[in-house]
Amino acid sequence: MLVPDPKVVRTLLTRYASLKIAQAERERADTARELEDVSYTLCVMMGTTGIDEAISRADALLLAPRDIADVVTDPDGDGLSLAV
Repeated sequence: MLVPDPKVVRTLLTRYASLKIAQAERERADTARELEDVSYTLCVMMGTTGIDEAISRADALLLAPRDIADVVTDPDGDGLSLAV
């Protein structure tokens, strides 16, 4: 399974939160579209179909200890790794 870059995930979470606040303060069509785009991207990156689960997984990813090598195992799970 590929693991998303934590920096990208953090940026998306920040943008999502900012857009939610902006939309709560004043509803605008362009903000709603951007919020939908960011939500979709988070869902795809985190492998979910709903934003709440995507946020939970993103939070867990950011809280998890990082291995220095940042090794990603192959999808077959046979222990082979790819250098990232």
